[in-house]
Amino acid sequence: MKNHLLFNFAIALSSAVTVAQAQKGLPPKQPFTATVNTTYPQHLDFKESMVSSLTVPAGFKTMVVASGLGKPRIMAVTDDGSIYVTRRDVGDVLHLSDKDGDGIFEDLKTVWSQFPDVHGITIHDGNIYLASSEILKRGKISPDGMITDTTTLINDLPQGSQHDNRMIAFGQDGKLYMTVGSTCNDCAETNKENATMLVMNADGTGRRIFARGLRNTIGFDWHPQTKDLWGCDNGTDWRGDEIPPEELNKIEDGADYGWPWVFGKQQVDPTREDPTGTTKEQYAKNTKPAIMEFPAHSAPIDFRFLGNAEGLPPEYKNDALVSWHGSWNRKNPEGYKIQRIHFENGKPVSVNDFFSGFLSKDGKTRFGRPAGIIVAKTGKIFVSDDENGNIYCIMLSK
Repeated sequence: MKNHLLFNFAIALSSAVTVAQAQKGLPPKQPFTATVNTTYPQHLDFKESMVSSLTVPAGFKTMVVASGLGKPRIMAVTDDGSIYVTRRDVGDVLHLSDKDGDGIFEDLKTVWSQFPDVHGITIHDGNIYLASSEILKRGKISPDGMITDTTTLINDLPQGSQHDNRMIAFGQDGKLYMTVGSTCNDCAETNKENATMLVMNADGTGRRIFARGLRNTIGFDWHPQTKDLWGCDNGTDWRGDEIPPEELNKIEDGADYGWPWVFGKQQVDPTREDPTGTTKEQYAKNTKPAIMEFPAHSAPIDFRFLGNAEGLPPEYKNDALVSWHGSWNRKNPEGYKIQRIHFENGKPVSVNDFFSGFLSKDGKTRFGRPAGIIVAKTGKIFVSDDENGNIYCIMLSK
């Protein structure tokens, strides 16, 4: 399904000045025209034979280890190899375990229910932490995998609206980090905590803005060697096929990454008005540029470093994986795969496909959309597909 729309932003904004001033201020000085393509590869229901279409690097193999899960999103793995996975649409958390050791998660149970739009999940000091758009909760993990002693730590996170996919993780400093996306595609936020990364104590107190100008960074992680914090940001829609790019950012305390006026490597958004008291060009100079850029609208979800997990080649240990959920608003679809970002001396230097094949070569059909990534201490890499309800395992071939 394809739709083609031609937008002249100066005319569009001038014709609705009241709305424009409420969301964007005055129109930009220069007209900007973009052809917006809407292309949805046709969804295909999963069949076991489709696994043979999936591609992983030489020396690896993949298999479906759980299926029929609806729309599984983000995962956390325990020391014994069992998995917790959130289901945002249902509002629950599942626990999956492999009782007979055959590599398949045949035991499934719901361990948390009635938690609307739950998304982010992490394990810390024997507790499981879960985040929805406005709520952070904690529970104690029992030996049988069930969750007890649940408590609400925060109930006043910024409104989610368009981007409600909160992600959480603990840093080596013992603090809890959380990404909070923008409420919109492109607007002047009224809550300063939107389009940011937050940091707080483990009990939810003392929260503050760690970094800002991040439109919708979902997955993030710390480099195993340098301990730097990295994440991929989703760029603005309705600018055409190629802008703005998706970004890989090194996320630093106190830094501004530019949204909504600046994207990529300090490039100003041609559709935006100037910020109050300055120009976009001047504002851009005080923002952090992206370290690496990717095709627009690929839609990054999760981002994980592989670390020193057993069972992985040593050349992978400082590399990261990013899940590209897949585009909807470009002529030639992008994403629908996992890519490996190779780091050398703490810096990203190259990108290669790691887990692909969900999107047909002609871009007309798809049978999955990668979402969550988690790496077990054994080196097994689990990927959730929130379109066909599968969890895949990628591991070394024997």
